[in-house]
Amino acid sequence: MNPRRIGISLGNIGALHDGLGEFSLQIGQRVAAAAPLWREQFGVAFDFHLRDRLFGLFGPDVGYLAVNRWQRIVHRQPQPYALWHSLHQLNKNRPPQDCGPRVVTVHDLNYLYGRNAFSTWRHRRRTQALMRRTDVVVAISQHTADDVKRDLGWSGALQVIHNGARSFVDAPRRPLPGWAEQPTTPFLFHLSRMSPSKNPQAIIGLARLWPEMTFVLCGPPSDDAKKLRAAVELPNVQFHLGIDDAQKAWAYAHCSGFLFPSLTEGFGLPPIEAMHFGKPVFLARRTCLPEIGGDAADYFDDFDAAAMKRVVEHGLARQRAPGRADAIRAHAAQFDWDRAAAAYLALYRRLLDLAPG
Repeated sequence: MNPRRIGISLGNIGALHDGLGEFSLQIGQRVAAAAPLWREQFGVAFDFHLRDRLFGLFGPDVGYLAVNRWQRIVHRQPQPYALWHSLHQLNKNRPPQDCGPRVVTVHDLNYLYGRNAFSTWRHRRRTQALMRRTDVVVAISQHTADDVKRDLGWSGALQVIHNGARSFVDAPRRPLPGWAEQPTTPFLFHLSRMSPSKNPQAIIGLARLWPEMTFVLCGPPSDDAKKLRAAVELPNVQFHLGIDDAQKAWAYAHCSGFLFPSLTEGFGLPPIEAMHFGKPVFLARRTCLPEIGGDAADYFDDFDAAAMKRVVEHGLARQRAPGRADAIRAHAAQFDWDRAAAAYLALYRRLLDLAPG
């Protein structure tokens, strides 16, 4: 007898270095690791729906389905799917016709924050269309869940499953260009793609006010990051674009604190990655960040440079309190990819009426 099949759709994701890519990779790897047991125990197989150049990404124990643009209009597969899970709300491909429960993970509704009226309308219209072909919503934060209920009027099945965040504590480390293995200069670290929504301009304002402190801004070599680097000429600001995991681990390990004044987030992985090192983390009190940072972080209530400096100085001083670094590490440990993947697998079992694992 052919197994029942679950489809896991990455949509058109092509790069795995951003938040959606990291989420898809971490959840996908763990689902694929469970695939042999699920086939044996439940008679269920997994297929990953993604770009064909990513075929094989999750190993030989799962199947692969190619994304194509026609699936945005109508999506047919030669075999029925007992369940279809789209890993993010930006996936424009429809679920296959005649599939079972349709699950969508919603990472954020950031179009609600800081966009013009037309852009907000356009994104809301697209997301509402997605909701009409969805049976179950998973939100990665309670903040996002509340947005889904309030803005989209969603009254269907809804579950919050927090993301995990990788720990780089035991990863290999390599200094950033121009730095010694053991730096003697304190620095504050920021990691993002540096789009305006990540608010790197607030960090530049802080650096301008605080010439005695070094600021290190890293991320992928996006157009926004390159533009910012070209515009900033401050001796205490460094840009390192396209760093690898070893350099990221070194920066987390040796920074004095991590700055993340982002205006719109669905979760925010880098702050938790920094917390794994016991580092003080400074977040904007915006969207989901207070939920994710909890009492382990310090918060910017506005982005006046003098006010930001007071917050950072207070947080750096608080870091010297006994047990503070351990409390930060304990907070980070709550956000675990194994736990997140187990929650998704439990959801699949419940929707398919399978015995508990």
